[in-house]
Amino acid sequence: MLWDLHCHLSGIDGDTPDLRMANLIRFADRMGIERVVVFMGYPFATDPTAEELRVQNDQVLQALSHWHDRAFGFAYVSPKHVDASLAEIDRCIRNGPLVGIKLWVAGHCSDTAVDAIVQRCAELQGVIFQHTWNKANGNLPGESTAEDMAVLAARHPATPLICGHTGGDWELGIRAIRAHLNVSIDLGGSDPTAGIVEMAVRELGAERIIFGSDAPGRSFASQLAKVNSADISSESRSLILGGNLKRLLLPILRAKGIA
Repeated sequence: MLWDLHCHLSGIDGDTPDLRMANLIRFADRMGIERVVVFMGYPFATDPTAEELRVQNDQVLQALSHWHDRAFGFAYVSPKHVDASLAEIDRCIRNGPLVGIKLWVAGHCSDTAVDAIVQRCAELQGVIFQHTWNKANGNLPGESTAEDMAVLAARHPATPLICGHTGGDWELGIRAIRAHLNVSIDLGGSDPTAGIVEMAVRELGAERIIFGSDAPGRSFASQLAKVNSADISSESRSLILGGNLKRLLLPILRAKGIA
């Protein structure tokens, strides 16, 4: 079982969401990827308005409309627009097919403004994915670090959370969230450097690591190489490549009646 937590519509050829999704699935097929999770439409908006959130979620909904057997989707939300984000969670998750949320760089997740969004998604048993990055040349104004993620996790210790990109600087990221057992890491986005998966398994345990590619910004092949070339057990590899994501998704899939 090979499931990819982290895919986008931006950066892939196609004049419509349907064409972009078809291309994404075509590329996934080359690498044997069974299911993908898609979030955010196009173009990328680092500080989206409430209307832009809705438009990009509509693009994802349309992209998934012919691919429910191969893809899941998360709603794009923002702590800059709490009421609009709560409305999008109800529209796209409670009353629609999406199964989680994506928080990007509009505001730090350590800010309490995000709490209502996290709580509402958790009530619906949705998956919560937060982009994080520790950049040597400085983060975007509202871009969260793994340390911000640790603050959020401490406020919501019973809520499963995913630390996107493992904080970018993965050694710092792993250490930052290590003590917070409700936080899993996403492997997507960084270079396929030797040692990242081995350190994560050693420090967090394989049960807290999820394969994501960040395609099409990164290739499926380069990101799979992190896991396939890692010196870990076959049991750990299976959990990372699909088992852990399936476990996190099962509550909301069951609630929606999805086999």
